[in-house]
Amino acid sequence: MAAPEPEPEPGGQRAAGRGPGGESPPASPPAAAMGDGPSAWSPASAQAASLLEEAAELLVLQRDFAAALERCEAGCGNLGPAPGPDSCAEVKCSLCVVGIQALAEMNRWREVLSWVLQYYDRPEQLPPKILELCILLYSKVREPQVMLEVGSSWLRDQTNKSLSEYVSLLELYLLHVLLPLGRFEGAEELVYSCDILDSEQKLAFVETICEKRCQWTQQEETHSAHDEHEDKATETVLGALSQKLLTMLTLLRRTLRSMSSHFYLLPYKKMLLATFLLYLVVVRLDPASPTSLPFICKLVQLFRQAWAAVLSPIHRPPIQD
Repeated sequence: MAAPEPEPEPGGQRAAGRGPGGESPPASPPAAAMGDGPSAWSPASAQAASLLEEAAELLVLQRDFAAALERCEAGCGNLGPAPGPDSCAEVKCSLCVVGIQALAEMNRWREVLSWVLQYYDRPEQLPPKILELCILLYSKVREPQVMLEVGSSWLRDQTNKSLSEYVSLLELYLLHVLLPLGRFEGAEELVYSCDILDSEQKLAFVETICEKRCQWTQQEETHSAHDEHEDKATETVLGALSQKLLTMLTLLRRTLRSMSSHFYLLPYKKMLLATFLLYLVVVRLDPASPTSLPFICKLVQLFRQAWAAVLSPIHRPPIQD
C-alpha cells in the first residue's frame, strides 16, 4: 500500500496580520511559486521572496511597520513594473499586500493607491486581491471616490473579465463605491454592459441598485425635511431677535430725540462762558482769594440759568444755596 500523503499542517503559512478587508496575506512565497523550487526562480524573484519573508516578520512579530514597508518597496523594485511569470506576479502581489497593511497601520492610508500604482504600469494590471483591499480600505475610511476611476478601468478591461474574481469584484465595486456615492445610472450602465453576467445576475444587481436608490431618496427627503425645519426655527429666532432689536432702536431714537430737544434749549454761549470761568477759577485763580469771589458768583448764576433752561418748572428740583 502506498503511504498516505501527509496532511497540511494547520497554520502552515504565517499570517501577515489582517488588512483593511479583514483578509490575511501570505507571509511566504505562494504555493504556486514554491512548487517550482527556488532553483527555478530568477535572482530578482528569489531576492524578492526573501524580502517578503522579512517584511512579514517585521509586520507581525516585531510591529516595525516602517521597516516592513521598506522591505516591500525593495522587493517590488527588484521585480519591476512589467508583468512577469506567475511566480513573480504572486510574490509582488504579496509584497504589495503587506505594504498596504504597513501603510494602514501607520495611518498613511491616503498613500495606499498611489503607492501601489507605482509598481504597475496601468490600473488594469492590478491583481484582484490588491483591488479588493483598496476598495475595502477606502470604503472603511469613507472616501470611496478615490477608487472610482481605478475600479471602472479595471472592470471594463476585457482581460480582467476572464478572471474568476471578476463578478465578486464587480459586486464589491457597486456596493462600496458607486452606490454610496449615488452613482445609480453608472451602476446600471455597468451591469447592463457586462456581457459575462447572465440574466439572473443582472436582475439581482438591478434590484440591489433600485433598493439602494429608494434608501438614498428617503434619506434625502429626511435630510431635506430636517434642514427645512432648522431653517424655519432659525428664521423664527432671527425674527424674534430682529423684533427686539427694532424695539430697542426705536426706544434709542426716541431717547436721542428727547435729549436733542433739551440740548437745543441750552444757552450755549452761557455754558461756554461758565466753562471758561470755571477754568479760570480752578486753574488760574485761587478760590480762597477775595479777588476770585466775583467770578465764582457769576459762575453760579450762569449754572442756575442753564439748569432752569434744561428742566421744566414742574419737574425742577429745588436748588439749595
